[in-house]
Formats: sequence, structure tokens, C-alpha cells
Amino acid sequence: MTSEPSASRNRLVLVVYTAAIFVSALLLFSVQPLFTKMVLPRLGGSPAVWSVAMVFFQSLLLGGYAYAHLLMKLSNRAVPVVVHLALLVIALLTLPLAIRSGWGEPPNSGYAFWLLGLFAVSIGLPFFALAANNPLLQAWFVRTGHPNGPDPYFLYASSNIGSFLALLSYPVLLEPMFTLRAQNLIWTGGYGLLIVLIAGCGALLLFAPATAAIRNMQVDDAAAPAPSWLLRARWIFLAAVPSGLLIAVTAHISTDVAAAPLLWVLPLSLYLLTWVLVFQSRPLLPHKWMLLAQPLAIAGVVVLLAFGGEQNLLLTLGGHQLCFFIIAMACHGELARTRPAAKYLTGFYVALSFGGMVGGLFAGLIAPFTFSWVAEYPILLALAALCRPSGAERLPRWSAWYWPFLAVIAVALIAPSYWSGEVFNWLDSRRVWMIGGLGVFSALLVFALNADRWKVFATVAVALVLLRAYPSDDGRVDTVRSFFGVHKIVVTPNGQYHVLMHGTTIHGAQKFKNDNGTPVTGRPEPISYYHRDGGIGQAITAMRERKVAPLKVAVIGLGSGTLTCASAPGEDWKFFEIDQSMVDTARDPKYFTYIQSCEPDLKPAIGDARLTFAREPDGLYDLIIVDAYSSDAIPIHLATKQAMAIYKAKLAPHGAVVMHVSNRHLELASVVVGIADANDMTSWVYSEDSGRDNEYIFATSVVVSARDEADVGRLATSSVWTATPANENQRIWTDDYSNVLGAVYRRLRDGEQ
Repeated sequence: MTSEPSASRNRLVLVVYTAAIFVSALLLFSVQPLFTKMVLPRLGGSPAVWSVAMVFFQSLLLGGYAYAHLLMKLSNRAVPVVVHLALLVIALLTLPLAIRSGWGEPPNSGYAFWLLGLFAVSIGLPFFALAANNPLLQAWFVRTGHPNGPDPYFLYASSNIGSFLALLSYPVLLEPMFTLRAQNLIWTGGYGLLIVLIAGCGALLLFAPATAAIRNMQVDDAAAPAPSWLLRARWIFLAAVPSGLLIAVTAHISTDVAAAPLLWVLPLSLYLLTWVLVFQSRPLLPHKWMLLAQPLAIAGVVVLLAFGGEQNLLLTLGGHQLCFFIIAMACHGELARTRPAAKYLTGFYVALSFGGMVGGLFAGLIAPFTFSWVAEYPILLALAALCRPSGAERLPRWSAWYWPFLAVIAVALIAPSYWSGEVFNWLDSRRVWMIGGLGVFSALLVFALNADRWKVFATVAVALVLLRAYPSDDGRVDTVRSFFGVHKIVVTPNGQYHVLMHGTTIHGAQKFKNDNGTPVTGRPEPISYYHRDGGIGQAITAMRERKVAPLKVAVIGLGSGTLTCASAPGEDWKFFEIDQSMVDTARDPKYFTYIQSCEPDLKPAIGDARLTFAREPDGLYDLIIVDAYSSDAIPIHLATKQAMAIYKAKLAPHGAVVMHVSNRHLELASVVVGIADANDMTSWVYSEDSGRDNEYIFATSVVVSARDEADVGRLATSSVWTATPANENQRIWTDDYSNVLGAVYRRLRDGEQ
């Protein structure tokens, strides 16, 4: 064996190690949307499933990095190779991926902790083994004697390129092309390939020339003292802020802008892209540029939050994610700038993963239980200002007066929010200029004075406090937060309407005052999507006329309880709802009185409807109303061939299924027509705009499906209901296959009906 490795061996080492790290990252991040999609039907397709999944993955990443750190403390080179290959092989024996027995049905509460347990027993071992690969293989690479060994951080970029491609390819290629089972088998095959590649990496390590490996380990050791505990704490903080922001931004665009699950992977893809860019030997975006842009990005988010979510959708989504990208680039650039020598590589990655876990725990678990709104987003945004490096201020004599100046500004702007009057009204009408101006001012502090990061932090914090003091909603707002999202109850300024909202999507409304200001009396009239002249109202009337007897009705989705007042005397209506907080809100007479007035003894079945409704007796219901699609975060498992088979089985002879498919971002009518056709049912589509939005009576899209034309009564001959055949060129959604991207494309192509 020669004392120095040959050029051809160096090329082989580089190729094998780069390939192994790339494939490992590809598997690590493709399993996240893959397995999360397998779990979604257990919890109604809630976006919070993704947030909890991120907490689990970040926590296990820490475990994997710590395992790699401890393994590489061993002096024997063979032991880490043998131990890690054994772990990978044992993990392979648990594949393909599956939800373990005993975890099929969630409890009635504690969903987040139940999910963490489900993830742990189902994919904990293979994910743990994958999580350790990046730092472990980099540490092995240092010991192979390769000339680039003293600075192996470029391999981290390769890892994150694999992660980035995995996330982008999932919604674009894997989900539309393959069933879940096929995706699972492909992933299992990739895991086997990875074991072969890592075995090759281990062999190249074990047969590396000893002198070259020792030389790599000793390069600059004398000039590389151990990182201080203060620096390690700084690494943790710099990793925690963007990690928390990742979940917070995702929660914001899922609850306050557009809760389309397709968008979940975009912030994570940008997050991974920042790691790719900052660890390049010659960064494409220099760190000093990102530090200059960071205060502008923070100010940009403040302005976007001040405007609220009713602006141009693509501009708003793009703005939040661009600003997040710049902030993450600045934080991760600081980590790359202060990274230690290769000797301390695994400890550095442990600090990074610990920070990532802390940020994820705060945004994914602590904040949802602590705040009634997405407060973690502005909190982490303010903390991002503290990620800036310290520097000497310009004009220090003047900057010393900034603290009392900011205190006066804060009191002058915040105090009026505690009472009503001309000052409050004047500030409230100029909230965007006031809050946005303060956010922009925080950015100017950096450019004009090179202000201390604590001054920037405090200024941003004042601007963000003003967001709560002067909310963008037109009227008084209460918020209710649960595992399934943040719901707002908006009381319009004159108290005429109470509106239930999820982000910018309205779930229901009730009229409390007439146009002349007098209280509405008597039985509440269903409005929003449920007015008697709308699609759902017409379907109920037609079924009632056809049967000429009281109906037995099942309703999946409670909302504000509007449909309780669509029932007629003698009828039996049963509601199925997954979110107990929604039931509590609909029952509260200070918010809505539908239930109190029309169904005071209502006892809804709580849980995911695929589980609770499946237990109902067959042949029981004259009408099944699936009203789980008026939100943008659709529960896909309620619109599959198998779901429609359950609905059909529960229908009485001559019964019908009505599915509410109004959605701003997804075209779902053709999906429902397809799954009905696959169950030998005929469908009619209704899509009409009432032109009465000012009365909170909205455009609706509804599909009614039945075994026979006669079952839907006069709807079959109505000019506003269209008999619609299934599209032969459109693949049927099943429990094993769905194509959200296709639904988004059809909505963009055809426009909102």
C-alpha cells in the first residue's frame, strides 16, 4: 500500500461518497411527504400533520447526528463502519414503510403526541439510520486521505441538493405518476442501493493509506482550538430561528393565505436550498449581500402582514417565501462563516440539529398550544434580527438616544388601541402605513447607522405588536386554535353578521341584525354556501320532494352549524366533525345560534369521518352531505373511490350523495364525478354565483351523485344542474393515488367557476 492515494483513487472516493450522501438525502427527504401522506387520512388532512412530522424529523435528525458524533469518537476505524452497516441492514428489514398495527385510529385528544408515537414506531429506525449518514460520511471522508478532506463541508451542499430535488420531485413527478404503494417500493429499493454505496464508502475508508488519513486529521489542528460554549450556543440559536420560521411560514400560508397542501414543500425546499448555497466553496449569493438584504426581508414580511391575506395570492405567497429565503440565507451564512475545523465537524452538526429541533418544537408543538393565533411567525421574525453579527455603530452619540425615542413612539402608537375614539380610528385607518413604515424604518437603521441588532429587534417587535393592536380584519375578531388550524370569528363593524373563517376562507356566516339595525328574530336562515337557493339547498329540497316524507340525513363537516337549520320537522340529521373546537365554537351563542335554535340536543360524532361514518349501518341515509371541501386544505381521503364506496353503502334505496367542492385553488368537481362513476353512480354538477356576496350568500360548486336519475328528482331535469360524465383521460383518485397538482392546474386553466 502506498503512503499517498493515487489521483484515480481520489476520484473514486469523491464519486462514491458524493453519490452516497446524495442518495441518502434523496431518501431522507422524499420519505417525509411520502409517509406524511400515508398518515394524513388518520387526521382529516390537517396541515398540522405536516408541522408535527417536521418536529419528529428534526428531533430524529438530532438523534442521528449525536449517534454519528459518538461513533466517530472511537479510535478504531472498522467499528463505526460495521456498526452503521448493521444498523442500516436491520432498518431495511422493517421496510417497506407501513403504519404499524395498533396505530390505525387516533385518540379523541392529544393528536400531536399520538402522531409522534406513530412516526416513531413506524419509520423511526430507518429514518434514524438515514439521519446519521450526512455527518458520519463526511467524517469518514476526512479519514480517507482525500486532498479535500480537511474541509469536507462541500459534501453538505451535495446532501442538500439531494434533499431539494426530493422535495420538488414529489409533487411534480412522484405523486402524479405513481401510487403510494409504487412510491413505497421505489423508496425501499433506493434504501437497498444506499446500503451498497455506504458499504463502498466504508471499504474506501478501511483501505485508505494510514499516513494520508492521519495527515488530514492533523491539518491546522494547532490553529483550530475547540469552539467555545458561547459559539456553540450561537450556532444553536442561528439554526433554531430559520428552523422555527420554516414551520411558522408554512403554518401562515396554510391558515392565513391559502391552505393548499401542495405548498407545504415549497418553504422546506427553499430552506434546503439555503444550505446548498451557503456551504459552496464560492457561494453564488455572497454572505455580505444576504446580510444587507436581511433587514429588508424582515421589513417586507412586516408590510405583508400589515396588508393581510386578501392581496394578490401569488404575490403574497411569493413575497413571504422570498423574504423567508433571504432571512434563512443570512442565518445559515453566519453558520457557514463560523464553522469549525473538520476535527469538530460532528459536534458542529449536533449543534445545528439541536437548534433545528428547538426551533421546530417551539413552532410545531409549543406555539399551537400556547397561542390562539399564528403568533410564532412574528416572534421568530423579530428574533431573526438578533441573528445579525455585531458591529460598530455609526454616530454612536446619536444612537444612544434611540431607546427613549423608540419608547415614546411605542407608547404613542400602542396606547390608543386600548380605547376607541378619533385617535384610534385615525391610526386604525392608516394601519398599513403605520406598521409598514415602522418595519421599513427598522431596515433603514441598519443602512444609516449600522444599528446594534438589539435596536433592530426592538423596532421590529414594536411593529409586530401593532399588528395585533390594529388587526386587518374588518370588525371585531376572536381566534380559536386547535390541531386542525386557526379559526377566526369575525363580527362585522355594525354587528350585522358573524363570520367563521379559516385564514381567508369563509366556513359559515349568520345574520344577527336586519338592514335597519333591528335584531333578527325567529329561526336563523342558512346563508353563505347553504342558502335555500344554492346548490346544497336545492339538493335538500329536491330529495325532500322526491321522498315526500321526512329525510334521514348525514352531514360530514359541521362548520358554524348552519345546516342544522336546513332540517325540517320530523327529520333525523346526524353530523360528523373531526374538530371539537369547531363544535364548541358553533355551540357558543355569542358566536352563532344555529345549533341553539335548531338542534339544541346535537351530539355530533367526533373523529375523522372515514373512520366514524364507516361504522354507520348500511342502507340508512336518504341524503349524505359531504361538506369538508369549502376550505382550501382538502381532506383528500374523503374524495377517493373507496370513500365514495362507503357513502354509497350507507345510502338508502333512492338516496343521493351531495359533495360541496367550492375551492379557490383546486378543481374538484371532476374528481368527484370520477369516483362516483367508478362506483357506478351518475353525477350532476351545479356551479352558480348568487351575486349576493354583500349578503354573505356565495357562489357554490356542488356535485350530486346517485345510483339512478330518478333518485335526484327534479335536479335531473333542472337547467342549472348539468349531467356530467367522467373524464376518461383523468385518473381516478383512490386511497393509493391522488394528483393535487392536476387539480391546481385545472383550476388555473379553467378559472374559478
